[in-house]
Amino acid sequence: MRRRHPMPFGAECLDDGNVRFRLWAPKAQRVDLCLANQEPRALSKLEDGWLELVIHAPAGSRYQFEINGQTKVPDPASRFQPSDVHGPSEVIDPAAFDWQDEHWRGRPWEEAVIYELHIGTFTPDGTFAAAEQRLDYLADVGITTVELMPIADFAGARNWGYDAVLPFAPDNCYGHPDDLKRLIQAAHRKGLMVFLDVVYNHFGPEGNYLRTYAPEFFTARHRTPWGNAINFDGPGSRAVRDFFIHNALYWLEE
Repeated sequence: MRRRHPMPFGAECLDDGNVRFRLWAPKAQRVDLCLANQEPRALSKLEDGWLELVIHAPAGSRYQFEINGQTKVPDPASRFQPSDVHGPSEVIDPAAFDWQDEHWRGRPWEEAVIYELHIGTFTPDGTFAAAEQRLDYLADVGITTVELMPIADFAGARNWGYDAVLPFAPDNCYGHPDDLKRLIQAAHRKGLMVFLDVVYNHFGPEGNYLRTYAPEFFTARHRTPWGNAINFDGPGSRAVRDFFIHNALYWLEE
């Protein structure tokens, strides 16, 4: 198993079979966890806007957070959204995948021949699994590095990847997170490095609920062509910075 940093955001599978659900919601008066087919359970308030609940929830469980008894939202650190950005999140156990590339250390930079690959258009199926079947083609033409265009979950079925709103969740249209892991492992077996394009300067226009309970994610001090920028340097920005720092660690470690 790959070494992982404990992630302060999202659903963390514990060794005893329970799951720690955590949410940073400084503007919420109350947050309930809604597990499929169960009564809502209130998260306990911690310091600095954090809330937490530890409860039994096997991998594959579907869940949402209910804000102030009114609005159900996905986990902003969801690892998988089987029903797109407005639907429930799914508990993923990152330790369950059998990684067999522990000795992979990449290739020297001077050997990098980069192919920028859009999962949705690279094959007729447009999935991680279908892309895995085409890796020999890339290796045969001399590619040594596959750069995946952004794969974080966006609204709908087609997108270049720059309108993502759930940066921890590989888009469900492309397949399950384990399909992505199999693609990466297969690439390493063929001597191919895998890079990931990420978007850390804005969120997409649909499916982002952060303003409902954590408006500190955004600032009017800076502007982007997509509206208010992300708050990396103003009041309340420590948790915002941590969100993206742990997102980078998540992609590398999980």
